[in-house]
Amino acid sequence: MRKIAIGVATAVLLASVALAQDDMAVLNFVVIRDYSGKPIRNASVVMHPVEKNGKQSKGGLQIKTDPDGKASFDGVPYGKLRVQVLATGFQTFGNDYAIDKPSMEITVRMKRPVGQYSIYEDHPEEKKDQPEPQKQPDKESKEKPQ
Repeated sequence: MRKIAIGVATAVLLASVALAQDDMAVLNFVVIRDYSGKPIRNASVVMHPVEKNGKQSKGGLQIKTDPDGKASFDGVPYGKLRVQVLATGFQTFGNDYAIDKPSMEITVRMKRPVGQYSIYEDHPEEKKDQPEPQKQPDKESKEKPQ
């Protein structure tokens, strides 16, 4: 009888450990325009698991947003997840998220592309690297130049 009780307790313990390792989350994505808040349909949401060393794991999953800019996926394992969002006419978005809740909503604000920086164009807003003029001693000052 005692062996049966120990066997049942061991089975329950192993089952609870197995269930704890299989924690899965539901991710809900909302992809909108940064400047107006309107949804972006048919945006590609790519998810890659991230290893403990910070490197992206092989494989991944891609889903598309609906006309309301929404997409969801059920069955994402807990841990770090790299999310990339691509949409025609917008900058690519990328960020890492810690998946640690049964349900998470991730809102992505997509920006319009900006011009590429060129060293051949004038950039008046930048300060030029100019040497500061050396301070000349005043004639009335008693200090001698060094």
